[in-house]
Amino acid sequence: MTKRDLEIALAVVFAVVVTGWLIGFAVGWATRPDTVVETVAPEGPPERAVAPQDGPVDGAGGVSYPGYEEIHVNDYADLLREAAEDRVRQDLKDLYDRTGIEMTVLTLSNMAAYGHDGPIEPFATGLFNAWGIGHAVRNDGVLVLVVVDDRHMRIEIGAGYDQSWDARMQRVIDDGFLPHFRNEKYERGIETGVEETIHELTGRYPGEDEIGTAARGWAWILRQLRKAGDWIWSLLLIPLGGAALGLRHYLRVRPRPCPHCRVLMARMGEAADDEHLDGGQRLEEYLQSVDYDVWACADCDHKEIIRYPSLFSAHGTCPRCDYRTLASESTTLEAATTSSSGRKRVDYHCQQCDYEDSEIRTIPRKSSGGSGGSGGSFGGGSSSGGGASGSW
Repeated sequence: MTKRDLEIALAVVFAVVVTGWLIGFAVGWATRPDTVVETVAPEGPPERAVAPQDGPVDGAGGVSYPGYEEIHVNDYADLLREAAEDRVRQDLKDLYDRTGIEMTVLTLSNMAAYGHDGPIEPFATGLFNAWGIGHAVRNDGVLVLVVVDDRHMRIEIGAGYDQSWDARMQRVIDDGFLPHFRNEKYERGIETGVEETIHELTGRYPGEDEIGTAARGWAWILRQLRKAGDWIWSLLLIPLGGAALGLRHYLRVRPRPCPHCRVLMARMGEAADDEHLDGGQRLEEYLQSVDYDVWACADCDHKEIIRYPSLFSAHGTCPRCDYRTLASESTTLEAATTSSSGRKRVDYHCQQCDYEDSEIRTIPRKSSGGSGGSGGSFGGGSSSGGGASGSW
């Protein structure tokens, strides 16, 4: 890349960054949060009124409620992959640390397995009270219950919320959860719905406490794109990718003056430029690790060789000859397990100067596949039946 190429690239980057910042700031200012509820952040570890429940809890009328393994996410219907479950869990932990609100997500296959053959509302209220979700005095707990085979869900809220919150939770269900559930995208629906619920409760989305106005604006834009569906990304990536490729092509083939006589130079073809490359450079082109352009001045016969490293080459740079012709091969010496790390040998060989070397690397221990839990128990809150429901 020449000095002029660098100047153009920096100018484009500067323009994109400034434009992006202005867009983000404008959107962030327009969507700045209002004070929604007065929250009380905990001063220390919560005083738990309800002990953890390892098994079903008996309710009225022959109904039994599932116990909970932790206070944030109990995905008994296996709708969330491990990474998604961890993200939801962290959002709910942060919500409690920031506001003192206990919010929990429970997924079930059906309610019939617990002796309930009716609407979801009394089941959710009974379960909420059996678990004791929320602060025992403020009654500010929130339960998100998804029953996948019955195709019903509910957000049950504590008795401390007034009746106006029912309509607000209904908006969250209609706009955050159900559009994804109707397309069988339960993981995305739960993640989006939890974020929308937290926003409705606090006026901020998860992670927005420590970010500026512009970053908050772009976070809002990305959420809207995610709500629109996967197709919108295709529409955006096509022009953006085309623009990036077009800019790269322009920077590479644009006319450039000779640094000596200022006459415009000409770019040689692939066959002609090989005559001006040394053996290592020609090998780099053969291995497709580097591509070279040779520009020639017809007036003073000056030649300029410009190097373009490949972004996806498997070859590295040789420490001896400095060409990008270093190949590597790995051999496992000890396989990693869930209880111990392993070892592998990496052998290096330069196809230009025959440099050779090897090193021993550690293979990280395998994950056991289990998600990190967060035990504990709820604070003894109760619900009087407030909240909202939805079906798909």
